This record gives sequence, C-alpha cells and structure tokens, in this order.
Amino acid sequence: MTEQREFEEVVARLEAERPIPHPAFRGEARRALLASASRRPAAPPRLRLMVAAFAGSGFALLAIAAIGLASAGPLAPG
Repeated sequence: MTEQREFEEVVARLEAERPIPHPAFRGEARRALLASASRRPAAPPRLRLMVAAFAGSGFALLAIAAIGLASAGPLAPG
C-alpha cells in the first residue's frame, strides 16, 4: 500500500465520520452571525485622545532613540 493511498483512505474516513450540526443549530448560528455583522461596534470612549497619546509616546521614544544614536543625551556612553 502506498502512502498516497493510505492518505486517501484516511481522508475518506474523516469525511464520512465528520459530525454535522443539526439544521436548527445552523440556522440559529446563521441568524446570530448576520445580526451581529449588521451592527457596527461602538468606538471606545476618548478614542482621539488615546490615538494622540500613543502617537505622542511613540514619537518621544523615537526621538530618544535618535538622540542615543547620535551619541548624545542621558544614555550616551561616557
């Protein structure tokens, strides 16, 4: 028996024994997914402030790294 044939037998067995949910469950899941997809999630409070804070802290870290690469600043070697 070749490896390919063994693989095909396993695939056929898995497909035959695969559990399939009941139609009522599938219908309920479909309705729930469609209902949740139609609703737009609300933005977190103070979204613009959060974006500005993250951008500002990122810019500050980049500035500190640039100063360090220029061998200046508080973390510069001796």
